[in-house]
Amino acid sequence: MKAIILAAGKGTRLWKYTDNIPKCMLNFKGKTLIERQIVTLRSNGIDDITIIKGYMAEKINIPGIKYYTNKEYENTNMVYTLFCAEKELFGDVIVAYADVLYESRVLKGLINKKSDVAVVVDTNWQKYWILRYGNINTDTESLVLNSKGQILELGQSNAKKEKINGRYVGLIKFSSNGMEKTKKIYKELKLNFWNKPWQRNQLFQKAYMTDLLNYLISAKIKVDAMKIKNGWLEFDTNEDYEKIIELDRKHELEGLFVINR
Repeated sequence: MKAIILAAGKGTRLWKYTDNIPKCMLNFKGKTLIERQIVTLRSNGIDDITIIKGYMAEKINIPGIKYYTNKEYENTNMVYTLFCAEKELFGDVIVAYADVLYESRVLKGLINKKSDVAVVVDTNWQKYWILRYGNINTDTESLVLNSKGQILELGQSNAKKEKINGRYVGLIKFSSNGMEKTKKIYKELKLNFWNKPWQRNQLFQKAYMTDLLNYLISAKIKVDAMKIKNGWLEFDTNEDYEKIIELDRKHELEGLFVINR
């Protein structure tokens, strides 16, 4: 089992804090976000860790880690970033966003999930959203599950309530077989759609990870939900960062997220 952390983005919505550092280097309770992820991964037996850098790549320099760089980070997105480390895309692979923290129990559940493609899905996301935004109607996106716990659709913005069966977390596991299928599909798509609109009508190289997952689903590859109830935090905006700092100061993260000291 190996892990690849996607850390190339500029983090423009965290502009108050990212003039001089990538967002994964934000401090939270004495450690950077990326350090906290690495601690969680290593404590669960994952020592083969790759970070794909981009914006201010020189600022991410943690010992014992493999590094790749997305030099086109300003004009690309998550899927392109992942394939910057194509040499590492074999065997069982955990793929994680650099601006997300997750509890050890979440990672353990994902490691043990027997699926070609497994995606962490929070079915109790409303609790986090109330603390985060004060409502459950902000920054909504679709995530439709069938009775077997397979994802049928995800990532569509401003989704209707009936199309939100959970919240996509930004933590995925590909089995060896699932990764081989994904690599084959990506290569075919790249040949056909490079510099052309794809999925949400943005250029192919600007595709989100949810775009790729949706395509895998359309190609009849099973994408299973690994269901959780809370246990994760996302640092996507200035407000996110400030809110989480405030909630922690007031001890209001208890019951939502357990901090690995």
